[in-house]
Amino acid sequence: MQTGEELEAQAWAVFGGGASSPVRAGRRVGGVPFFQQAGAGALAYDHTGRAYIDYVMGYGPLLFGYRMPGSERVKAQFDTGVLFGSTHHAEIRLAERIRGHLPSMERLRFTTTGTEAVMGAVRVARAATKRSGLVRFGGNYHGHTDIALLDAGASAETSAPQAAGIPAGVARDVHVLPYNDLPSLEALLACEGEQIAAVLLEPVVGNMGLVLPVPGFLEGVLSAAHAAGALVIFDEVISWLRLGLGGAQGRLGLQPDLTTIGKILGGGLPIAAFGGRADLLACLAPQGPVFTGGTHAGHPLAVAAGHAVLDELEGQPELYDTMRRRAEYLAQGLQRLFTRYGYPYQVVWLESIVDFKFRPGDPIRDYTQAKEAKAEVFARYYHAMRERGILLAPSYNEVMFLSTEHTDAQVEETLRAAEGALLAIKH
Repeated sequence: MQTGEELEAQAWAVFGGGASSPVRAGRRVGGVPFFQQAGAGALAYDHTGRAYIDYVMGYGPLLFGYRMPGSERVKAQFDTGVLFGSTHHAEIRLAERIRGHLPSMERLRFTTTGTEAVMGAVRVARAATKRSGLVRFGGNYHGHTDIALLDAGASAETSAPQAAGIPAGVARDVHVLPYNDLPSLEALLACEGEQIAAVLLEPVVGNMGLVLPVPGFLEGVLSAAHAAGALVIFDEVISWLRLGLGGAQGRLGLQPDLTTIGKILGGGLPIAAFGGRADLLACLAPQGPVFTGGTHAGHPLAVAAGHAVLDELEGQPELYDTMRRRAEYLAQGLQRLFTRYGYPYQVVWLESIVDFKFRPGDPIRDYTQAKEAKAEVFARYYHAMRERGILLAPSYNEVMFLSTEHTDAQVEETLRAAEGALLAIKH
């Protein structure tokens, strides 16, 4: 059996940067990265076969843990066609079902990844407004295209555009503002509103930790953008289905012009979509001049998985109650431990997402505050938890995701591990 060090060396020998996605290299926490060979329920198994209670959950999409809803349906699709070069009925029906839960998506188009969905939504916004400017918020993550990486959250944190391969012209078209700071948006739009095509944001942020919008912020964004003739794009790649069938927009009673969704719909298989008002999506080819496409868009296997995911969530709404209860118990337990051992940190949670920062004071509101977290303390905590059989994402920007497969006993075990880890790093 290979050691972790041997696997790491092998990975660096074949992958650019040592991994196919940067956070997997584990550089933010140091040490040997986690190499996974299997998953079952809420457990991830490393290269030695050791089991860990997994709170990475594929960075969000594994709402059902490693159990694929309707796996027989997905397997059956192999016999009727792995890939079509034409639109298929199940694809149409899935789009109808999505629209039923997200009425703002009057028309939509499937893609393979959230990155592609954001690309499509931004292109539609620019075509519809005949403007090129884009407003984003620091710490929000919208994929790895040039326009999305400036001061992005997750594992990106790109601050030097040209050194990162992003042309200066692209950077000039993108304005990055502090999240939850409505006056900064209003000031920008007052000066440059006629050049702004869209304001793009996560309505509930899951990429600089869990950051909730302050009261009135999202409503103000919609009002200010529309007053300037700009559109608003909600990136719900993480929040849709994590926060319920209506996503963040349904929960908050808001209706953006365009929406992106993804990840979680496929239960682990790659599928995403962008959509919005019918008049905006009318610009897409062949009806209009705007081209977006993809051989794997609406992939039959992923579409079959999407139907199975919605079947389970629509048929068993109590699953949300169960995940919510366990997330609340975990969050409250962590907060008690912080109080008991004198850590001045605040735990935040929403539905099946739990998060905290090694940073004193109130829960964070923006990216500047998120970057005040003590990365070196998180790194010690990460390894202490991993030693105790708990798998966290190897970056302080990430959150803890629960699934339907996490049990009460596993949450209790997590809290015992957290107590041991906190004591270990305290001393």
